[in-house]
Amino acid sequence: MAFRARHLLGIEHLTPEDIRSVLDLAEKYVDLNRRTVKQSDVLAGMTQINMFFENSTRTQASFELAGKRLGADVMNMSVAQSSVKKGETLIDTALTLNAMHPDLLVVRHPSSGAVNLLASKVNCAVLNAGDGRHEHPTQALLDALTIRRAKGRIQRLTVAICGDVAHSRVARSNLILLGKMENRVRLIAPPTLMPPGVQEFGCEIFDDMRAGLEGADVVMMLRLQKERMDGGFIPSEREYFHRYGLDAEKLSCAKPDAIVMHPGPMNRGVEIDGIIADDINRSVIQDQVEMGVAVRMACMDLLARNLRAERGAQAVGTYV
Repeated sequence: MAFRARHLLGIEHLTPEDIRSVLDLAEKYVDLNRRTVKQSDVLAGMTQINMFFENSTRTQASFELAGKRLGADVMNMSVAQSSVKKGETLIDTALTLNAMHPDLLVVRHPSSGAVNLLASKVNCAVLNAGDGRHEHPTQALLDALTIRRAKGRIQRLTVAICGDVAHSRVARSNLILLGKMENRVRLIAPPTLMPPGVQEFGCEIFDDMRAGLEGADVVMMLRLQKERMDGGFIPSEREYFHRYGLDAEKLSCAKPDAIVMHPGPMNRGVEIDGIIADDINRSVIQDQVEMGVAVRMACMDLLARNLRAERGAQAVGTYV
């Protein structure tokens, strides 16, 4: 395996070889997860702490299930009941956790860069489960695996990412990953939901959904993130669906075999029509959920290998 990272903080610092290593190993975990007995001992004896400063049912459940299937001791830290709510700084929290000697730390935080700060203060491997508007690397990796399994490749595809691009760390991570893998990426959104400077990523920009979907292989819808909005970004949900919600008529502009994706949770009737979301011939949304567990297992497996190698080298150095 080419993967040599100490942490998984984002897609930006991964090479195409790193990405392929994760996806190839995840394929093996897809097979494991479909067996009657789904257990492995890859992380036996290791401790995984999930620390979510933001609520996330599917991401936290996916990381917890991944750790348990790999044999780790998994602890979910309830931040709402923690010392963070009593005024403890993020650095003090990191030092406290570090004193407990965890091996893997999974963190979601509402502030961009917070996970990187934690990683600089602990001795374990850190996985970014989403930080502010920055990145959500495992989501991009599971999306890549879903695309590769559905289309047979993860290169030279036309991928349309539609919706609330401005507030989406999922869009940012996918934009970086798809660019590294030589895909043509289109961003489709109203001007109010398109971040400034996004053209620097080498993508195409559209505010007309039908034009943006023309000939697309993959249609990736994004949730309207109202919790991150502090103003009138859209006239109304009804108007937004009329112009930017995915329905059969708009989807007909894409290729006949185009797949439909959504990171969840979905707002049916806002960014996607329920009939399209449930179409077993076009929608791979449930496949994304399944791939999420396998990809997170692969990421933790690879980071654990690197952590063991690092600790082994340190132990040898101590006795020399």
